Amino acid sequence: MNGFSKTPLELQHTKRIHNAWKSRVHNFIQSPLPWKKANRQKTNATSLPEESLETLISQKCGRIVFWDFLQSEFCEENLDFWLACEEFKSCDGLEELKRRAASIYEEFVRDEAPRQVNLDFYTREIIFQSLQQPSPSCFVVAQRKIYSLMENDSFPRFIHSQKYKVLLDAASKQRGLERPWKALGLKSRDDLIRNDLKPVILQSDLYLFHNH
Repeated sequence: MNGFSKTPLELQHTKRIHNAWKSRVHNFIQSPLPWKKANRQKTNATSLPEESLETLISQKCGRIVFWDFLQSEFCEENLDFWLACEEFKSCDGLEELKRRAASIYEEFVRDEAPRQVNLDFYTREIIFQSLQQPSPSCFVVAQRKIYSLMENDSFPRFIHSQKYKVLLDAASKQRGLERPWKALGLKSRDDLIRNDLKPVILQSDLYLFHNH
């Protein structure tokens, strides 16, 4: 955590971590969340996303469309960090906790991290000090702050965006947020391409649509 220039070896190490996180984005967005599993009865696939940010990101398609919106505002790292923290809570064993904590810190938390999220110095320092003996809760405060940032800043703009209108239309047709192409009368997401619905291809064959 200093201002000195990195050596070529350190830069190479940072690049490897950054590339590894790119490959994890798809898994974060597509996988059921730990707290979602525990509250499966409380939130169903037809819940409308205007209820809350929690409702939106508890559903796979909601996470996908919201991530695409954040990317358009150059702040998708906020959702990636939040999802990484959710996954981190389920880590088993001290060695895995150390490895994952160091990876999250290098990618999102440290000063001049490649995808640095907006955290105050005190919060960053507490995380840094916990890296040798991390617990599943060592990112809880930081995760809460980034969630609040998304909830109070990005989410209100999202619900006035065209991406939200398309998502809400799909949900209101009771087709479920898991299969938005069905709300458009299509058999699969591949039909989004064949019907020229302007899909956006994201990490690892991840599809989104903008307009219908």
